[in-house]
Amino acid sequence: MAEYNSEYAVEMRHISKVYPNGVAANQDVDLCVRRGEIHALMGENGAGKSTLMKMLFGLEQPTSGEIIVNGEKVNLTSPTVAIAHGIGMVHQHFMLVPSLTVAENMVLGMVPKKNGILIDYAKAVEITKEYSEKFNLEVDPDAKVMDIPVGMKQKVEILKALVRGAKILILDEPTAVLTTQETSELFKELVNLKKQGYTIIFISHKLNEIMEITDRLSVLRGGKFMGVRETKDVTPQEISRLMVGRDVVLTVEKDQAKPTDTVLSVRDLEYVNEYGKTMVNKLSFDVRKGEILGIAGVEGNGQKELVDILFQFATAGGGSVTVNGESILGLNQAQIREKGVALIPEDRMLYGIAGDASIEENLISDRCGKKELNSGLMFNMKKIHQMSKQLIEDYIILCKSAEQKVGMLSGGNIQKVVVAREFSSNPQLIIADQPTRGIDVGATEFIRKKLVELSRSGIAVLLISADLNEVMELSDSLIVMHGGRIAGYFEDASKLDDEMMGEYMLGLKRQSDEEIRRVCHE
Repeated sequence: MAEYNSEYAVEMRHISKVYPNGVAANQDVDLCVRRGEIHALMGENGAGKSTLMKMLFGLEQPTSGEIIVNGEKVNLTSPTVAIAHGIGMVHQHFMLVPSLTVAENMVLGMVPKKNGILIDYAKAVEITKEYSEKFNLEVDPDAKVMDIPVGMKQKVEILKALVRGAKILILDEPTAVLTTQETSELFKELVNLKKQGYTIIFISHKLNEIMEITDRLSVLRGGKFMGVRETKDVTPQEISRLMVGRDVVLTVEKDQAKPTDTVLSVRDLEYVNEYGKTMVNKLSFDVRKGEILGIAGVEGNGQKELVDILFQFATAGGGSVTVNGESILGLNQAQIREKGVALIPEDRMLYGIAGDASIEENLISDRCGKKELNSGLMFNMKKIHQMSKQLIEDYIILCKSAEQKVGMLSGGNIQKVVVAREFSSNPQLIIADQPTRGIDVGATEFIRKKLVELSRSGIAVLLISADLNEVMELSDSLIVMHGGRIAGYFEDASKLDDEMMGEYMLGLKRQSDEEIRRVCHE
């Protein structure tokens, strides 16, 4: 029988996770977390942090490797099994029922009964008060979750895990929606839990928080384990290098950009989310004909909200957005498209396609009302078939026929359907949001070459990508966002290196306002 180190609450040894589509989320990862420590798990978007923690919480199963909890090898087949082994997970998006009270949420799945039949609400309140006092996590048992502030929701989630016997807590980006004051309060509570012998795995991108609260940190990059460090012995710059260092896997050949007129102009754009947190903070920049302007940044720094505003998935709280001098704020998506804006959305399955519709229907969905395809009485099916056939050939979409349901295609071919529709819409501005996320190398190369080709034909391209290879290789000029603002603007992206990118992405450096204003070309 193998011997395991009793010093560790959690040992994950040689963990690999390969999905059926061939994507390797984790490759031979080792994670060892000592009892009674706060251990940071760090890495860029897509580095494999969430997948690793899902395996520890029983939501996913490893392809290979072993998991040891408190010296015992375990098979965590479900969250129920993980909870039985003392593991609790507080998700970034709270798993609470808004219409129920705090006390009712606290005992969900383990509801105390009165006389074996009725819910014993008084007992639920008593349990909530007991744990609230024991762990110094003050909550109101009778308040409905929908009515309490986000900081209290965070406490309720932590208490829920503790009530169920968790001794090992996984916190996934716990401060993402908290104010500075709420974050400070949470840290006091986490230190208190640590003093009581609890083990905490803390997933975060925020270096200042990692330096403040953690004992040790482990870094993942591209699904691989980059090492473990004592927090007190490492500098933020060293962490940045571990996280951001990259292997150049694709060099994109492109001519020097020769940008001309401004197409997209954003000025003083603001957005506050439903939690009252400012996600876009007085953002200003221009995108010109003939250039690719890249936006890089760790997820959660306002990039998603920016795209949502540009394509009317969200309403700006202030500022202006114009395309060729005309405002697009307040227009619906069809009207925005009429202004010459095309979008490759981050989530192709939710916003990019109708999975049950045919490839052909998806390809013409943005133009089926136009005269060339629709006389007002009947569709011009001959023209539709010709157009679809040509796009399938031009974009090398592998399918049985144009009538095949698009949801039956591979991820790369689904993305090609989205790209074919958007790129063939005669756009003046292409917003490419994570255009190659989760697709194969061949489709990735094809889409990147098309973006360069279109930009060089005079189209303005705004590229938002969490893939550093992509954003650094494709962009002519580049913005780095941090905290909803521009931390740096680089007119020539080819002069950037990984270390410099990491420092701006993680908030270690910020250019002066004067340097940043150059992105407005005024």
